[in-house]
Amino acid sequence: MRLLGKVAVVTGAAVGLGCAIATRFAHEGASVVAADTNVAEGEELVRELSEHGHNAMFVEADVANNDAVKRIFVAALARYKHIDILCNNAAILLYDRDSEAHELSLDTWDNVMNVNLRGSFLCTKHVIPLMLNNGGGSIVYMGSPTGLYGCAPNLTAYSTSKAGVMGLARVTAVAYAQRGIRVNSIVPGTMDTPMNHSVLSDQESRDEYSRAVPLGRLGTPNDVEGLAVFLASDESAYCTGGLYMCDGGLTAI
Repeated sequence: MRLLGKVAVVTGAAVGLGCAIATRFAHEGASVVAADTNVAEGEELVRELSEHGHNAMFVEADVANNDAVKRIFVAALARYKHIDILCNNAAILLYDRDSEAHELSLDTWDNVMNVNLRGSFLCTKHVIPLMLNNGGGSIVYMGSPTGLYGCAPNLTAYSTSKAGVMGLARVTAVAYAQRGIRVNSIVPGTMDTPMNHSVLSDQESRDEYSRAVPLGRLGTPNDVEGLAVFLASDESAYCTGGLYMCDGGLTAI
């Protein structure tokens, strides 16, 4: 088990990529702190992990709220005494409200930026002192091709937030590299997850998005979890500041 003895905080852990990553971390031996605003499914995840003999706890938290983020780490320390891994996964994508810049409402912009970018910053800000006290750790961010290329012109807020997340990851990687904290970003492509349900709800759309991917299919949470384990584990000891594509070749076109 590649994460045996480690403690991992996963935000947005109730469903989708976060759920898969939290589950895989637990199977790899980590004690998992699952954080989410989705209480019902977050508690169900922890219940299932516990029934299979894994150490896990759920913390209800909105990552855009500074006090709520503090509570995640206070609760994690109270139970597990240290934190080795943070997976900054929590994010929102508002297909029905995001738009081109001149049509984008300030409320939508603020909502997306608060969760996606501010939330990642707050979790990073509060975990770093704990990792420094512990001699180091690994932080994994979730990026997006939309933050690298202008491939989603109708998703101004989301694309900008993800560009900021990946920028935050890189500057943090350099700032803490010599103090034992590694920071990397996973860049998922079009994933068949609840976040994308509204645009993948009919077969025609699914086929269209699949054809745009060189591997010819949508991504699944299982495609991402192994990469997350690698970046969280000591196997990636010489990896920091990187962008790791998990997009079926989408960004190679």
